[in-house]
Order: sequence, then C-alpha cells, then structure tokens
Amino acid sequence: MGVLALQGGFEAHERVLRRLGARVREVRVPADLDGLHGLVIPGGESTTISLGLEREGLSGPLRELARRGMPVLGSCAGLIMLDRDHLGVMDITARRNAFGRQVRSFEVDLELSALPDGPVRGIFIRAPWIAEHGPQVEILAEIDGHGVAAREGALLAVAFHSELGADDRVHRLFLESVAAYAGGADRSSASQP
Repeated sequence: MGVLALQGGFEAHERVLRRLGARVREVRVPADLDGLHGLVIPGGESTTISLGLEREGLSGPLRELARRGMPVLGSCAGLIMLDRDHLGVMDITARRNAFGRQVRSFEVDLELSALPDGPVRGIFIRAPWIAEHGPQVEILAEIDGHGVAAREGALLAVAFHSELGADDRVHRLFLESVAAYAGGADRSSASQP
C-alpha cells in the first residue's frame, strides 16, 4: 500500500492505514511504486502535486497502474489529480476550491451510498467538487447537487478529508478494493511461467 508523499497531508492517511493493519510505503519516485496493490493521493495543493509528479516522473507510471486496475483513493486534491485534466484516469472534471477559500472550510455529515451504518463526517478544506462526470462514474455523495464522492472501477475519489476524523470507513472501503486487487494480482502472477 502506497501513499503519495510529495506534498500535502500524506502522514494522516498513513496513520489511518497503519491503524487498520496495512503496510504503508511513502511514494516519491517511480521505484516506490513497485509491488504496490493500492495508492492514496492525499489532499494538498493540486498544482504543487502536479509539478511534483512531473518532476519525479511519476505521472506516466501512475496512469498505467490506474488503467491496469490498481485501486487509487484520491482525497481532496487527490480527487483533482484523478480527473480528466490532470492524470486523466477518472472520467470526472473537478472544480478546484469549489466551496470557497480556506475561511469557508466546514464539516458535515454525509450519506455515502457505498458505506453502511449511517453518515460519515466530511471535513471540507478548500475542497473541490465534481463538476462533470461520465456514465461509468458512480456518484456516492452530494452536497447541494454537487458530487463530493465518486467511484469508477477501482478508483475512489472524495472531496473531503476522511483521514482527519475518527471514522475510518472510507479507508476500510478502499482497503477492500486493495485486497481484492492484490488477490487477483497474486493469482495472475502465479499462473505465469
């Protein structure tokens, strides 16, 4: 399990994943991607993350892994990175800072259709929303008609910071897809000569 560690709130994701029993590796260069079965792209500043991906030569390898079905969780700026205009692996267009500047940050309880047991606390800090999405994208949660959580295949994007709250169900949902992918990857590599 990897967490992109170029900029932003990667350490908070690492803490949640480790608490859930995942072995976590920080990803800073392409070699750090070797053998991963999942990746978290954390919140931060999307322009800085984009520049870091290009500088370190990570954009191409990340696109390839996502297109091959490796699960990726994009949180806040990570949602932006997955969209059509950035890594281009998820059929969404994100609107940056859609809810306003940092002083307009807020928390709200959200019903995510993929999560049982009631609402999850969404912490929105200069958060994006999903302005457009293709037909294969499942919108999991909305605020005022704007998508703030979505899934497309093994890609999960949330506009909020679930890693900052006590509720770990978004990470658990992601780890379920990582486990399924790892099982399939292990079977396919075992069947090859």
